[in-house]
Amino acid sequence: MTHLYLIRHGEAWANVQPIVAGMRGDQGLTPRGVAQAQRLRDRLARGELKADVLISSTLPRARQTAEIVRPALGLPIIFDDEVQELRVGAADGMSNQEAWSTFGLPDFANAPLRPIAPGGESWAAFTLRVAHALTRITSEHAGRTIVVICHGGVIDCSFIHFFRMPGMVVPSADFHTRNTSITHWELVNRRGRDLWRLNVYNDVAHLHDIGAIESLRWEDTELTGDGHPASPVPTEE
Repeated sequence: MTHLYLIRHGEAWANVQPIVAGMRGDQGLTPRGVAQAQRLRDRLARGELKADVLISSTLPRARQTAEIVRPALGLPIIFDDEVQELRVGAADGMSNQEAWSTFGLPDFANAPLRPIAPGGESWAAFTLRVAHALTRITSEHAGRTIVVICHGGVIDCSFIHFFRMPGMVVPSADFHTRNTSITHWELVNRRGRDLWRLNVYNDVAHLHDIGAIESLRWEDTELTGDGHPASPVPTEE
């Protein structure tokens, strides 16, 4: 039986500052994010999850989370570029205000093929990349328990992929994937068909007494003014 655990990284500086964070703009985890990852590590160290494979996005906020969690699983980390968050191209490292003023406010619902910035991805390209990555990872490690440290957008796209929703359409249902939350998919056979079953979404039992600072959604931010928190990319809160 194949089990896929998707875990979002801990709270990142990009989650509480108005920075569009690709590889250049990503400054890693906040102290709260480190504490969240440590709580997750301590939870997993109790043997709740017997993993065979540990994969991580190569973005710093995910790498740092994976490095904190790794001792609990006793596995080497396989770094994988294809489970990165939506690629932001030339907007990397800019404030949200600067990026949207320069490249326009992202509109995935009405322009799913328009990249967020030159060299970046569109919504449609991102969902397709995640679908390819999840298919490859679960095929290469079939029959095993896989842990992937990744991003809110990747976890959102897992619903689109496994429920076979159209990748060019932004879902009408909203997701709010928490930092260091656990999402568990299981491959089951029903009447001769292999189907992915969602067992757990947004499990943050290990954070019951740790507060969180939730950043504003990107569409709620202003193109003028400053001083408010903002998301690193439109798919991640």
